[in-house]
Amino acid sequence: MRIAVTGSSGLIGTALVRSLRADKHEVVRLVRRPSRAGDEVEWDPHRQYVDVGGLVGCEAVVHLAGAGIGDRRWNDAYRKELRDSRVLGTAAIADAVTSLDVPPRVLVSGSAVGYYGDTGDRAVDEGAPPGDGFLPRMCVEWEEAAAPAEEAGIRTVFARSGLVVARKGGAWGRMFPLFKAGLGGRLGNGRQYWSFIALHDEIAALRHLLDTESLSGPVNLTAPEPVTNGEATAAMGRVLHRPTVFTVPTPALRIALGEMSVEILTGQRALPARLLESGFSFAFPSIDEAIRAANSSPSGV
Repeated sequence: MRIAVTGSSGLIGTALVRSLRADKHEVVRLVRRPSRAGDEVEWDPHRQYVDVGGLVGCEAVVHLAGAGIGDRRWNDAYRKELRDSRVLGTAAIADAVTSLDVPPRVLVSGSAVGYYGDTGDRAVDEGAPPGDGFLPRMCVEWEEAAAPAEEAGIRTVFARSGLVVARKGGAWGRMFPLFKAGLGGRLGNGRQYWSFIALHDEIAALRHLLDTESLSGPVNLTAPEPVTNGEATAAMGRVLHRPTVFTVPTPALRIALGEMSVEILTGQRALPARLLESGFSFAFPSIDEAIRAANSSPSGV
């Protein structure tokens, strides 16, 4: 297939493009600058501009672009950047694909399990309503921005991803050096749930969404056994053979991270009900397996 990918320079996008090209798919990458190669298409999410000509012939679009949740301390300006990069970008992609004479068969649009807010010990699947707070509100708007594609009859899937376990890149990639140095530990009381997924399974799941005609709407991309932060900390220690005696107290997190600490100290116990129902099989379903897979990857991802 000819497949367009936004966010192709990020952790997930880079791995997805590599996987697709290894299987001889033609991939065009949307870039936020003038295109410099035959596989690039210019777009600007903030101006809601897409060089639509570059999407001609695409049978699928995977939209993963968005400012990094943990890249900067949150203030009003960065909250706006987080929201606009997702909502405006998704609206631009949805409008672009619906304008084509022959639109793609499927749009896989990124989202996150942050949609559910803080679920405490309560397990949630795709049927659960959105939670309260900045991230759930943003996720709702993010998904709603794809409405033009859904209304045009394009099969639209929302990939609600959890924390992707990789040795380099993403939130988990930042933890590996600390744990390897023996400086890793629990965040807050450690009881908040982390819905994780190995990078290998994240990419396999995205490809499953592309190929499975029966799937549309929200799909949780999380391993079937979510763990608490304390359990993830213990698993990192086991796999890396390092102590995990350090704890970052809640007050320290609030001082260091500001409002973003709320998201670190809360969590989602999200289950991949629709993935499993559709026949998807996880290669690394447990937290220890996911960490081992990341740690042993030659590329670090």
